[in-house]
Formats: sequence, C-alpha cells, structure tokens
Amino acid sequence: MNKTVSMFTALLLLASCARMGAPDGGWYDETPPRVMSAMPADGDTSVAPKRVVINFSEYVKLDNAQEKVIISPPQIEQPEIKAQGKRIVVELKDTLRQNTTYTIDFGDAISDNNEGNPLGAYTYTFSTGPRIDTLQVSGYVLSADDLEPQKGLLVGLYTNMSDTVVRHEPMLRVARTDESGRFVIKGVAQGSYRIYALGDTDGDYLYGQKAEMIAFSDSIVRPDCFQDTRQDTLWTDTLHIKTINRVGFTHFTPDNLTLMAFNEELTDRSLLKLERKEPDRFTLFFSYGADTLPQLRGSNFADSLLLLEASERGDTLTYWLRETALVNQDTLRFHLTYQATDSTGVLRWQTDTLEALAKVPHAKRLKQLEKEMEEWQKEQDKLKKKGLDYDSIYPAEPLRVRWLNQSSISPLQRVVMEVPAPLERMDTAAFHLYYKEDTLWYDAPMTLVPVGGQLRLFELRAAWQPGTEYSIEADSAAMTDLLGHVSGPIKTGLRVGATDTYATLTVSLHHAEATDTAYVVQLINQGGKTVAEQRTGKGHTATFLYVRPDKYYMKAFRDDNGNGRWDTGLYDSHRQAEAVYYCPEEVECKAKWDVKRQWDLCQTPAYRQKPAKLVKQKANSKNTRQRRQRNLQRAQEKGIKYIKD
Repeated sequence: MNKTVSMFTALLLLASCARMGAPDGGWYDETPPRVMSAMPADGDTSVAPKRVVINFSEYVKLDNAQEKVIISPPQIEQPEIKAQGKRIVVELKDTLRQNTTYTIDFGDAISDNNEGNPLGAYTYTFSTGPRIDTLQVSGYVLSADDLEPQKGLLVGLYTNMSDTVVRHEPMLRVARTDESGRFVIKGVAQGSYRIYALGDTDGDYLYGQKAEMIAFSDSIVRPDCFQDTRQDTLWTDTLHIKTINRVGFTHFTPDNLTLMAFNEELTDRSLLKLERKEPDRFTLFFSYGADTLPQLRGSNFADSLLLLEASERGDTLTYWLRETALVNQDTLRFHLTYQATDSTGVLRWQTDTLEALAKVPHAKRLKQLEKEMEEWQKEQDKLKKKGLDYDSIYPAEPLRVRWLNQSSISPLQRVVMEVPAPLERMDTAAFHLYYKEDTLWYDAPMTLVPVGGQLRLFELRAAWQPGTEYSIEADSAAMTDLLGHVSGPIKTGLRVGATDTYATLTVSLHHAEATDTAYVVQLINQGGKTVAEQRTGKGHTATFLYVRPDKYYMKAFRDDNGNGRWDTGLYDSHRQAEAVYYCPEEVECKAKWDVKRQWDLCQTPAYRQKPAKLVKQKANSKNTRQRRQRNLQRAQEKGIKYIKD
C-alpha cells in the first residue's frame, strides 16, 4: 500500500514539473547585478588602458550607452561601449592624459538581463598617475524660464577662469543630468573651477551655437569634503519601518549648486518660408524680426494692391490682396529686398525673386463653388415645390466676427472682436451695447477702438458693472472688408460676474534682491496656464482683483529691464536670464475671500520650488515601484508576509 502511494505521489510530482505555462507563484528576482571584478581593477593607478572589462554576477544589458555613459575627461572620439553576456567592455579610442583620474559614469544604464533590475549609479575609476582624485561636485540644472528640471545636459568643470572658455576648450571633468536635473561630477582634484552646463547638440563639448542651452555660475567652485552622518531607514515593506540607523559617510561639497540654463535669443535673420494657404493673402516667415520692413516689388501685379499685416516682433508678415482679380491669380511673382544675417553675423540687404502659389488653384475653387451652388439650387427648388419660402439669389458669404473673450467675464477683462480680414470700412455708430435691469434693456455707453498694432482686432470698451447682463449688437453692413464682404447682423450675450463671486489676492514678496527692481507675479491654474499677472508696486506687493474661485500656483520673475516680460540670458555679455521663482505651496481662493500671502522668494531652494503638479519632466521611477510591488502582491495572494532582505 505504501509503495503504491509513493509511486502515485511521484507521478503527481512529475506531472507538476512538466506542466507548461505561467510560473507557479515563486518570488520575482529583485536583486540588481553585482560587480565581481574589473580589468584594470576599479581604482587602479598608474595604468593607461585602451580596453576596460567589467565582470558582473549575472547577464547584463546596457540602455542607451551613447547618451547615458559619460567618460571624464571627455573623449572627443566616441568610445565603443557594449554588453557581452556577464561583462561590459569599453574600448577607449582617445589618447589618455598623463597623471589624470578617469571616471566612467554608467548612471542607470546597467540592469540585469531578465527582470531589468537596475544596478543604480555606478562609476568605474582609474588613474594614469600615482593617485586617484576623489572629490565630487553636485547640484541641479533647471530651465531658467520655468525651473523645469533639465535632463541630459552636460555639466563640466574648467580650471581656466576665462569667461569665454566654454567656446574654445572642452570641459575638464563632466557629468550628465538625470530626470530630476541632478548631476554629480566625480574624480575631481582640489582646486578652483568654473562650472558650466551645456546642451551639446553637436557633441564637441563646446558652446558653438545659440540653439544649444547653456548655464554658467558667477561663483568659483572649490571642492572639499568632510565626515558626516545621516539616517539610513530600512523598510519591512512599503508601509512599515524596520530600523533607522545613523551611518557615517563622506560629505562632498558643494552638493547643491543650481545652474539656470537658457537658450539665447536667436537674432540671426533669414527668410524661412513663403506660404499662400488662402488665396486672398500670402505670408513671409522670418527667423527674427527687423526694425526695417522689407521692400516688395510685384512683377505681375501692382504693389499698391497689397496691405501689410506685421506681427508684434516683425518676424511674420502677411500681405492681404485688395482686389478679387488678384485673388483669382494663382501665381504672384515679386522681388523682395530684406535684411538677412550673413556668415559673419552682420545684417545685410539682399534681394530674392519669389513666387506665391495658391494652395488651391482658382479653377478648382470655381468647380467647388459651382457644386455648392447646384446643391443650394436643388434645395431651393424643393422648397418652391412645397410652397415654402425660398431664395432665388445665391447668398454672398458674409463677413463673420469672432469674440476672443468668454461669455462670462470679470469687470476688468477686455472684450475683443476679431475680424477674418482687414476692413475697408467700419461704421462704429452701427454698434450698440445694452444692459439688462430687471426685465428691461437699456442703452449703455461704449466705444470700439482698434487694438494697437493690430489690423483685425478691436476692443469694445465700457464701464462694465458687476452682476450685469449685456448684449452686444450691430446692424447689418456695419463692416466691409478689403474684398467687399459685408457683415450681417451681430448679436452676442455677455455677463459680468457679481463682486461676491470673486476673491481678492494680495501677494507680498520678501527677500526681493533690489528695492528699485520690479517683479511680475503670475497666477497659474491647475493645468499650468497663466491666468493673470500683476507687476509689483511699492514694497514689492501685487494685488489680484476679481480672482475666480479655484486653487492656484504662483510664479514670479524679476523684471530687470522693466519691459514687463521675461528675458533670456546672453553668454558673451555674461548676462544671466532674469530670475524666476515659484511658490511651492498652493493658494486657494474662495468667493468673497480677501486672501493675503507673504512669499519669501529665497526660503526654498530653486530646485525644490516648482510644485510637483507643474513639473513636466517626471522622475522615471514607475518601473522600479512596479517591480517592488510584484512580490508584495504575490505574498498577499499566498496569504503570507513578504520581507525583502
């Protein structure tokens, strides 16, 4: 009997072992690969290898080695880095410097081949001289305009103190920023350094073009270290702490350098493209504006038949056609004389012969119009047969306006009307504004004025009363555009919110750097959009009236030149971008509330100021969290407690 049971049990075990399909519920591997040995040995001195081999405890893989792995001092000729089973091989192509510490910083590029467990920040070191330099410099690189962490920028040190060194010398020691903008430059010797960050798009470790981001510090960096202690927390699981120990470590300084990276304004001017998407206009796009407008001479049309609409910066020029015959002309030829930057960076006049081709030819547009008229005629014939009202003349396309504001506004908001094409005529007396009191409508005084510098925008100005309903109306034919399109009757409703539906927010800035420099404070909604801004007055105070109830964030920038907008930096002039600050805390505004906020601009380090909800560059920790949770979930399925050693 016992023999029979034993045989039956053995057969069951064999069947279980042979079953194909998903795993039976064993633990997932969470252990990252370990470095077993290296040749030359990690930390070796007086060596000059052309080939470095690092051996691991298991099969490994490399993720995007060309971008993630940084060798310092930088290699002008790119090294060959590859994973081969349980080892990584680095082939160095450049001649190595004498008496120099070399570091190969793998960052998070190394992981095991099966589960993708990352090794973490791993750096291999050797020296061509008798000693290893062990100091470190670390910090953050943020975008100067919005404090966004900058991933993938090079950060480097120079012993040369020249203000232009980054233009003509490669960096001495380098690191690359991670998802949080963090960098750690290792293998640094004692001394004095200048530090720069660079978006090195061409891979030469030099700042050679304005399209590259750059950051520089006005302070001299002097690396040092001391012995320190910190708390080391061991977790039983994601909710329970196992132990908290105090451990000693070497504290390298500086460890919180913050560099503000910016792109210089691209002032080089060239003609980018010519477009004629609509037959009644063509547009010239320039890389940068100019104080002097181009001169245009038509070859197959008269210059007087054009009306120019220029953007605020003068980098986009739209020429509107004044006659229908010209609109129907598929090809417009002209000579354009304009200022462009030559190879030496100097603006010079040049003349191009250009053609503006209609995107849809006139013949095709005519066929489309004929088709629409036939369909319209069929519809009118049906109405006639049924004895219903019908039209005998095809209606002309009316001039349609667009209101740029919402139907509900605050008493301080602007009401702006946009017309689709420049106007030949406007009868402002044909426009009327009415307000509602009880159930009756009354005339309200108003004016309609062009928005400065704009051909197609008009502001309707009135003494808007809180809690009042308005109607904006215009008679037919109040406006006619260049091609004779006439406006139909206009009517749109508008409501001004009551005073007790809004909040008032007063913000007082502290630690402002200069009493005679103004700041611009911006309110940002939960979606990251700026909804209001105010320039600070005396005492660096900004007041926001009629704030809609909601939760907001606050951003401010120092307006050094008083132009009311944020300005980028200029490396050759050693000019930093205008300083930007975020208030880390949310501000809640409720109806009828007078909210007051004291904002210390310097209380929180810049790299921690931007609220997490507004940060676009998120740290890539999702996969790591998922791996940690898998065994916890499996333990719950088994009804046991899982403890990770």
